[in-house]
Amino acid sequence: MNISHVIGVFQSIRQGGWRGVARVRAALVAVFVMSLVGCASSVSVVETWEGDPAAASNAATLQTPGEIRVTRVNGRVMTNFLMDDLALDYALLPGENEVVFVYKTIWAKSGVVRNGESKVHVIESEPQVVRFEAEAGETYGFEFDKPESRQEAEQEMPEFSAEIVSSAGIAVASSAVWDPSEQMTASRTPIPASSPESSAATGDNALEQLKTIWETASDEEKKAFLRWAFE
Repeated sequence: MNISHVIGVFQSIRQGGWRGVARVRAALVAVFVMSLVGCASSVSVVETWEGDPAAASNAATLQTPGEIRVTRVNGRVMTNFLMDDLALDYALLPGENEVVFVYKTIWAKSGVVRNGESKVHVIESEPQVVRFEAEAGETYGFEFDKPESRQEAEQEMPEFSAEIVSSAGIAVASSAVWDPSEQMTASRTPIPASSPESSAATGDNALEQLKTIWETASDEEKKAFLRWAFE
């Protein structure tokens, strides 16, 4: 469907009366659904780095189901999308990666729901962190026990843990409760190691690197740096 189709439907209102109105509503619903599909396809793969590193051409992929919401990768805050239960793929640079996530289950309420009250029970885990070495071009996924009832979810959630498994089904890491004070500081595109030819970097280059690091640093990292700088 394109815009000319929608215009044609609007022009039919005068001739079709309520039938034309119904067609307009149907057309608008179709346009809305198509726009959602387009948005979903454009955000199905999320890059987790800044800049344009060479290793990005052979990035690894972390597939996340709708129950898992990734909040940080290597210290970088991930975008919050309109739909929390959206399954996404995260592109990871090869090497050590730190992924912070939350696991959420939703259960319908069986009793009478009052006006303004939520119709579901939402049970979330504490923020979890998992660290693993991602291989170039490899695909990883989450594995975890899925509760069969709300009561079971409530009992298991305090001890929740998920595994990261490779495409061959091999577990490479297990998650644990996230401690923000232990997060990785390498949240940005790695700066290439200096060679003898480039060891004499100018002050301008160093300043640009500091600016890049500052823009991608978390609030906690910025505060820690300022305390160190002014001590």
